[in-house]
This record gives sequence, structure tokens and C-alpha cells, in this order.
Amino acid sequence: MTTATGSAVTIAELDAAVGRAADALARLQQPDGHWVFELEADATIPAEYILLRHFLGEPDDLDLEARIGRYLRRIQGDHDGWALFHGGAFDISATVKAYFALKMIGDAVDAPHMARARAAILAHGGAAAVNVFTRIQLALFAAGPWQTVPTMPPELILAPRWFPVHLSKMAYWARTVIVPLLVLAALRPVAKNPRGIKVDELYLPRATVKPKSNVAGAKAFWKAAFGALDVVLKAGDGLWPKRLRARAIDRCRSFVIERLNGNDGLGAIYPAMANSVMMFDALGDPEHRDIARAAVEKLIVRREDGEIYCQPCFSPVWDTALAAHAMLEVRSPAAEAAADAGLDWLIPRQVLDVKGDWAENAPDLRPGGWAFQYNNAHYPDLDDTAAVVCALDRARGRVGARYDEAIARGTEWTVGLQSKDGGWGAFDADNSYHYLNNIPFADHGALLDPPTADVSARCVSMLAQLGEPVGSARMAAALAYLRKEQEADGSWFGRWGVNYIYGTWSALCALNAAGLTGADPAVRRGADWLIAVQNPDGGWGEGCDSYALDRTGHVPADSRASQTAWALLGLMAAGEAEYPAVARGVAWLAANQSDDGVWPEEDYTGGGFPRVFYLRYHGYAKIFPLWALARYRNLRASNSVHVAHGL
Repeated sequence: MTTATGSAVTIAELDAAVGRAADALARLQQPDGHWVFELEADATIPAEYILLRHFLGEPDDLDLEARIGRYLRRIQGDHDGWALFHGGAFDISATVKAYFALKMIGDAVDAPHMARARAAILAHGGAAAVNVFTRIQLALFAAGPWQTVPTMPPELILAPRWFPVHLSKMAYWARTVIVPLLVLAALRPVAKNPRGIKVDELYLPRATVKPKSNVAGAKAFWKAAFGALDVVLKAGDGLWPKRLRARAIDRCRSFVIERLNGNDGLGAIYPAMANSVMMFDALGDPEHRDIARAAVEKLIVRREDGEIYCQPCFSPVWDTALAAHAMLEVRSPAAEAAADAGLDWLIPRQVLDVKGDWAENAPDLRPGGWAFQYNNAHYPDLDDTAAVVCALDRARGRVGARYDEAIARGTEWTVGLQSKDGGWGAFDADNSYHYLNNIPFADHGALLDPPTADVSARCVSMLAQLGEPVGSARMAAALAYLRKEQEADGSWFGRWGVNYIYGTWSALCALNAAGLTGADPAVRRGADWLIAVQNPDGGWGEGCDSYALDRTGHVPADSRASQTAWALLGLMAAGEAEYPAVARGVAWLAANQSDDGVWPEEDYTGGGFPRVFYLRYHGYAKIFPLWALARYRNLRASNSVHVAHGL
């Protein structure tokens, strides 16, 4: 084994790298046993946070605004605007929001960074070219016309389930974001905006540019039909019976209150939380407005360098499950004790008493999943649940039966939400109403939660690790789904991580857990693809541009720690631990570890919504490289190439 520079890496050096990384991860564990890392998105969330404060007319906090302003200015791109991820292309919607927020903070419009941003916005069509959610934000400040916002009447929440456009047919995140927006669009409140800031200078005199669509496979028929419906709804917007409208708004309010999560907020995700704050304010409900507002404030990150930004949500369950897997792979008493503390923290966070929105498709299924956040009982997810169950099961040999009930309930819930095509979505079964992505409101292309290869692979890994027979009906259907989803080049699409490297790691782990070896064509092709896209320096990298609508596949990028680790874990799952590509990848990780035991990584390797919203998981470069190095060391020590775990 050699480093990227050609020097040999000894077993002692590998042990030292694992030890430093494990010590670093242990130092970051919270006193109660869990891990939680910063979860950073793009400029839109901190910009929207500034606008939310001014929508409500809150007292000035000039120090906070100055620090958020420093953050926004620092991440302005060389293209003079703001991107959706580190080093990404200009994005018109993110740039308009960032500009608006900076102007609200007090940045002069003729300041160099503002002048450059304004010129870039106008060159890309002006504020008229932004997406639907940005148009709504502008309209709430009377800084843009409501007429350009597709009409979604609040009466939608009263529609029967068979109705083609129904909230239960949308993904959880869309549901929680849209319901308060239905009220806001009906009431059309105007922001208090005490400084009276507008952005008229961002509009072209005669704007003819249409916002771009992020929808894959848009159908002309559905686009025309929904476009015509929007025209009809706009024409009849003032004709709804007052009693019916009042009933619809009350139903929306009740929907939000039921899912408010106390101080964790609606859906525990920023856009839904902020929309609920504005909705309650517009409804004159200060009690619930203040509860929802407190949840938003918890998302503020105050950095040691003085900058401040707002996270989109917290990820403690996901972070803790992944960190526990890495620590269990280390196999030292201290690492196992840290993992056990994390797993013990996870146990009481299993949702056992709330039938969330997922029950629409599985009314007789008992709850049993884990949510991504600290508290989001209505919306546990299958990815987290599978990762937690795999970790609990892996620790079972040492801790006895104390995790048995949690594992059983988590497995029951996961099995009950398998979709008809054999795969799993993240939050719901059979959420595959693809025609809905053609409604004008869904220009982001992220309205649905259909089965995906990465989540399905995690569920297969869990079931196989627990001993599910390959020949069982549900396992056979799941494996058939994964085979069907394999791309022509041998990779798998990664919905929740960037991108094909993430999806291929996930799928190869699942196939290995199900007992398929490198002799299987799907495994062989997946491993060969990973080897083919390895960078010359030994690492792996992939850009967020690989989510382009044309689905042309992997977009090479400089080597990154988390993506290198995924590729290594995938190749080891495929039985390739002794392959030279693995040794070179391990050497890259060893050569690029910082003195403090972690790996630097500014790049966004997490997925939120392809082409719309990406995430930088600050924990990924602290967890996955440790996991990969420890696994490689363990396989070498055992003189085996077989990975015995689902993940």
C-alpha cells in the first residue's frame, strides 16, 4: 500500500490514523451520548431568516445581522452571485434572496459586491426569473406581484383523497412547506418591513424570461392541463364561499398545530417552520407564532470566527447512527463504549406512539421508526431507521437483548412501508404520483418521495443483516428493484448523497449483505464503475452537477474525503479489499488526514433536493473516512475480503 505521493503506509501508520480519527470523533460526542454536526445549506436559509425577522418587525439585532452579513458576503461566488453549493454555478433565486437580505441588513446598493450581484441578476433575467418559492417571498414584502405565483387555494386541504392533487400524494417536506403557504397565499399579508426595503432595481423593464424548470421528464399534456387549471383558479380566486374558505384555513391551522413538534417546529425543517411562523402571525395567533418562532431560533449557528448562519434543520439521529457504525468498526473498548452511549441515546427517540402521515398508506401498521431530527414524530424516515437498526443489531452480541424490542419494532415498520415496486422511499410508501411534478407550483421538481436506490439499499442491508432470506417475497422484490435501478454504466443514482458514488456504495453494501459476491453481474459492474471513476491521485470525487436533468451521469471532481470513503466501503463490500484501487484510496485518506484526526472538506456531498437544495454535512468527513480506514484494517487483519455487516 502506498500513499498518493508514493511512500508506503505501514500497518502501524494505519492504526495511528484510525486512532486519531476515533479520538477526534469521541471528542465531538455530546455529554448525553449523541453526536450532532452542523448541517449547512446555501445562502437562501440565512437570507430567509433575515427576511423573516423583518416580516415580523422584530426589534433590531444589529450584531446578529452584521455577522450573518459577513457569512453571506464570504460565500458570494466568483460569478458575482450565490450558488447552491460550494463552488457551484450562479443561481438566480439564491442570489436574489441573498441580495435582498444584505440590502435589508444595510449594505449599500452601490457597494461593489452588491453592484456585481445586481448586474448578474439582471443578466440572468432579473427577479422575474426566480422560482416559485422566491416569488412568494418577494410577494410577501410587496416586492413582487402575487399574480406570478401559481394559485394553490387553501380549499385543497379539504379535497377527498381520490382527488388528483391531494396533499397526501405529496412528500412530507412539500406537505409541511405548502400547508402554511396555502394560508399565506389566501390572506396575502404584507411584511411589516420597518426599514421599508424593496428590490425594484432587480426587475427588468420588460421581463419576458420564464423561470427554468427543475422537473425531470416533464409531460406536455400535464403541463398544459395544470397551466389551464392555474388560469381558472386565478380567475375564480375571489369566488370561493367565505364559509368554505374559513373552514379550509382553519383546517390548515389545525394541521400545522398538530405537527408543530413543540420547540422543534413544523416538520423540523426551516422552510416549513418559517412559513408556519408567518402563517400564525397573519392569523393573529401569537401563542403558536411564538412557539414556532422559538423553534427557528434554535437553528442559528454561531461560529468561532464570529460569523452566524441558519441551518435548515438538525441531523442528530443520522449523525449518531453513522458515528456509532464508525466507532463499532474501530473495535476498541473506548470506541465501543462511545458507540453504546450513542445507541442508548437513540433508543428513547424511536417513535412508538404516533401514527404519522405515513399511515395514510399503511393504516394498520404500528409506529416504530426514527426521525432524522431531535423530534419529528409525524415524520420518521426509513433511511435513519435502517441505519439505526443495523447499528443496534451490530452491538447486540455485546449488550445482549436490551435492543431486541427496538430492533423488532423498527424492522416491522420498515417492512410495512415497502412500496409496490419493491423499493422504499424516505418517508412514505408508493409516493410516486409523478404527474404532480408538472403543476406550476412544483417548478423545483421535488414534490414527491418515490422509492430510490439509496434508501432501498439501506433497507435491504438492514433486512439481510437481520437474516431475511434472499428468497423471501419482499427481499426478492427489493433485490429486483435494485437491479432495475442500476444505471447502464454500472452505477446507482444517489438521491440523498452526491451522487452516483453514494448510490453505488449503498447498493453494493446491500447486495453484499444479501449474499451476492463479485461473481454477480450487478456487483461486478458496480465495482468496475467505482474503479473506473477513481481519480489519478487515488481518491474519489463527484460534483453536484451530476444531478443535471439530462442524467448524463457522474461528474468528476477533486478527491473528497467522504466520497473517497464511500467508494472504498463500496469496493470492500464487493469483495475488492485487496484490489490496488482500494489500497490507493486508503493511501489517499491516510495522506490527507489533518493533524487533529479529521479531514478537511468544504464541498457539499449531501443531497437535499437535486438541482434545488444541497447539504454540507459537517460530520461526513469526520465519520466516513474513519469507518473506511477501520474496515480496511480489520479486513487485512482477518485475512478476509468479506464484509460481515449490512453497512
